[in-house]
Amino acid sequence: MKKVVTFGEIMLRLSTPGYARVVQSTHFDATYGGGEANVAVSLAQFGVPAAHVTRFPDNELGKAATNLLKKWGVETGAIVFGGERIGIYFLETGASVRPSKVIYDRAHSAFADLQPEMIDWNSVLDGAGWFHWTGISPAISAGAAACCKAAIEAARQKGITVSADINYRKNLWQWGKSVQEVMPDLIAGCDLIVAGKGDAKDILGIRGNGANDEEQEISVAQQIMQRFPNIKKIVNTSRGSLSASHNTLSGSLFDGESMLRTKTYDINPIVDRIGGGDAFIAGVIYGMLAYRNNQKALDFGVAASVLKHTILEDANLATVDEVEAVLAGNTSGKLVR
Repeated sequence: MKKVVTFGEIMLRLSTPGYARVVQSTHFDATYGGGEANVAVSLAQFGVPAAHVTRFPDNELGKAATNLLKKWGVETGAIVFGGERIGIYFLETGASVRPSKVIYDRAHSAFADLQPEMIDWNSVLDGAGWFHWTGISPAISAGAAACCKAAIEAARQKGITVSADINYRKNLWQWGKSVQEVMPDLIAGCDLIVAGKGDAKDILGIRGNGANDEEQEISVAQQIMQRFPNIKKIVNTSRGSLSASHNTLSGSLFDGESMLRTKTYDINPIVDRIGGGDAFIAGVIYGMLAYRNNQKALDFGVAASVLKHTILEDANLATVDEVEAVLAGNTSGKLVR
């Protein structure tokens, strides 16, 4: 398989111990994570060559985050060093009726101060077959948005498949331009996107027509493809939240003709749901590369996401065999010897 390159910010993650609240915590558990890097780590566990591109401060925190990527088999040679600080997020894990909570501290991070001339995308993307980004990066700053655009343009010129999770984070878009001004131009360069009805409405002004959720979902996907003819596949997950500790999860894929769906999984208890969406798209990418079958790729993506909910920290550390075991119905959690 050719290399998959991902691009995005990695932050220092500070989690309250157990289920403690931030206001009562006297210490935090530290690790590193970021949506796009989570995809690279997951793909590396599946045996796919993966590289991540970001910018870190040239200090011990930046080196520690780089070393974590190396530990999980992700190439780090294209990482840029400079800037003043690493972005931080605080995680308070919820339980029962109390939801989990995230507090961001990422203003003026090394990644936020990134400029397009700092990365030679033609060189970075040499030998790559796939490039993945998310809607988080262009939301952070004008420089990060420009870098994202340069990467997409370079990937298109090289014939590299481009995917994006276009997730919309309203509070991040503070640098001057709106999401509606920036994202459509970036989405136009994609072959595959992760998008739901909410993202389509908030980012693209697209609303679904139909008598029920399924008809509306198909309508939204059709309108997106009509507007962006490069897009060949749209995937998404559907989450049911019974509590912070108990969710259901299923997935869908629209290929321009039909809407494919997966079974619905019951996830109880949830160990850590951060990174569940990243695990999903990583699984879909792997499935597209390994199986070249839309239904198998979708099924693999959802099963990978389900497994991630059982794994602490940001990244999915499940193997292909473990995901395929879930697909085969081995979900009892029986001790493996």
